[in-house]
Amino acid sequence: MMKYIITAIILGSFAISSVSSCKSGSEGKSSKSRKSDSIVLITSNAGGAGKTIEIEMIKGKSHNHPTFAIWIEDTGSSYIQTLFVTSAIGQGIFKYGDKSTGTWKPGEVRRPAALPYWSHKRGILSDNGSLVPTPRNRVPDAYSGATPEGSFKLLTKTDNLLKGKVKLLFEINQPWDFNEFWTNRLYPDDSEYRSSCQPAVVYSAIVDLDIAGSTVEMKLLGHSHYSGKSGELFTDLSTITSALYIADKVMITVK
Repeated sequence: MMKYIITAIILGSFAISSVSSCKSGSEGKSSKSRKSDSIVLITSNAGGAGKTIEIEMIKGKSHNHPTFAIWIEDTGSSYIQTLFVTSAIGQGIFKYGDKSTGTWKPGEVRRPAALPYWSHKRGILSDNGSLVPTPRNRVPDAYSGATPEGSFKLLTKTDNLLKGKVKLLFEINQPWDFNEFWTNRLYPDDSEYRSSCQPAVVYSAIVDLDIAGSTVEMKLLGHSHYSGKSGELFTDLSTITSALYIADKVMITVK
């Protein structure tokens, strides 16, 4: 099983600590990230043949342990590959997923509303017939890891050497963030909606892989389907409030 490395970089100092782990269940892997004064460095797909790409996300005022996926497409919006997805979604195991014994334990949970734009773009059916990964059809460890507690930098590579312009996408969702529009009464018979509340929001940027050192900021595109029933992107953000501030800024740099 391939390991990934999380290195906590303390802003304003040169003190670096790293932790490497690999275990299934819960979030899949442990993270000893620091608190609000730190940026966590994540590496994924270190063995890829492509150029190194850095994605930096600075957390916003609404950030509270969201789940997210980062992937790459061609400029025609055709999916190429996942670069990173938080392991609860990527493995189908949530830390608080099983209460059958009376106490919460890690367990298999299906959350199609969590990151539906990514899962529909990826388009891989799991053993249960859904587009959401399960423990039997999990995203490989090289592309998934624990949810960072705050801001992070992801250093990643594409599987194959790509040239020219590509599109990077970032979908992020924070559960239980109801607002005046997205209330718990809006879709009372939809259990998937109730766990998602405000839908996931999606950011995008066009990056030229041939220009080393180039940096672009991701722009907000819209939000995903509220319960994950489709891969549609909705550009009207007038009903979205705190979900717009899970991330303050997302930057892409070609190394």
